[in-house]
Amino acid sequence: MTNAKMTEQVRSGRGFIAALDQSGGSTPKALKLYGVSESEYSGEEAMFDLIHAMRARIIKSPAFTGDKVVGAILFEQTMDRTIDGLPTATYLWEKRGVVPFLKIDKGLEAEADGVQLMKPIPGLDALLARAAKAGIYGTKERSVVNAANRKGIACGHRGATVRAGSAGGGAWADADPRAGGHDLDPRQGRRRGDPAGSDSQAS
Repeated sequence: MTNAKMTEQVRSGRGFIAALDQSGGSTPKALKLYGVSESEYSGEEAMFDLIHAMRARIIKSPAFTGDKVVGAILFEQTMDRTIDGLPTATYLWEKRGVVPFLKIDKGLEAEADGVQLMKPIPGLDALLARAAKAGIYGTKERSVVNAANRKGIACGHRGATVRAGSAGGGAWADADPRAGGHDLDPRQGRRRGDPAGSDSQAS
């Protein structure tokens, strides 16, 4: 029942999908934009404590509800942590009405033939199992098309699917049923698997 309600939120909800998925490489910049300089913490553990506290404050904001925010993309460490004693994904859905997604990609390979494929995703099966147990609805991953290069796009379609199984490459591959089985199709504003005539894009 909960999954069906989340599907309806993604399909017909009004608002946007919040990106709360900065990983280690982009976290210092995110904290700096929030007003926390690198001199105010020492080490990765302290950095991730601060970024989680920042995300928790955002999520608990009165404005951060399903009326305006359809879903939120979480970083793995955010998924593993709690807000007010509840797992983050559970808090998002039960307290805020926001659908939880998980970022699963590990960044992009160097550009070749106008495209950048995802890097390998080690331990994907285990991560998806944890995500499903944590209440994650779907996943976010991406490959990037930088140029209208037929060869690169054709190779990217095949490579993304082979590289990460059905959790594949962003705009190309289907969602992975091991973590809720849902993903957003950025090309058409539809959730993958929706009929061509349906429109689940938030507005």
